[in-house]
Amino acid sequence: MGSETTKSGNGGKGGGFRGRMEHFLYSGDKKHVWAGIAIISAIFAVPWYLMNRGTKHQSHQDYLERADKARSERLSSVSSSAK
Repeated sequence: MGSETTKSGNGGKGGGFRGRMEHFLYSGDKKHVWAGIAIISAIFAVPWYLMNRGTKHQSHQDYLERADKARSERLSSVSSSAK
């Protein structure tokens, strides 16, 4: 197991794409950490923005008022049709 080599023959520290990605992922450099945070934030922020644009967020109070109004309309229509 310890004598396994990679395709580049130098322990995976080659200049290929995989070697560079492993260096970025496991180096722990501050700039790499900040770049990772920025990339992950962008991945989650773009869909969140697209889902929430143009919609008005309602408070719980708004929801309760709409539910009360709908309930009273239902009850008034049922009582008027029963007569």
